[in-house]
Amino acid sequence: MLKRLATALSCTALALGGAVAIAPTAQASPQSCYYYVLEQYPGADEEVAERACRIGGRGGTENFRACYHELRRDHIPAVVAGEACRRAARG
Repeated sequence: MLKRLATALSCTALALGGAVAIAPTAQASPQSCYYYVLEQYPGADEEVAERACRIGGRGGTENFRACYHELRRDHIPAVVAGEACRRAARG
C-alpha cells in the first residue's frame, strides 16, 4: 500500500510540473543489485540472484561475503558479483 501511495503522489506531482524526491524503500538496494546482475549476466538464475541480493541488502561484511559467494556459485563473473553485492548493501 505504501508503494501505491508513493507512486500516486509522484505521478500527481509530475503531472503538476514538479519533481518529487521519494526516499528509497527498504527493497531499493536489493532491487538495484538484482537488476544489475540480470543486466550484466542475462543467464543468471533469477532465484539465486534474488536470494543473494536480499542477503547482501542486510549490510555488513558477512552478508557481503554470503551474497558474493552465492552469486559466484551460479557462475556470475567476480566483478559483476562484487559490484552487485556492493549495490545491495547501499542504503
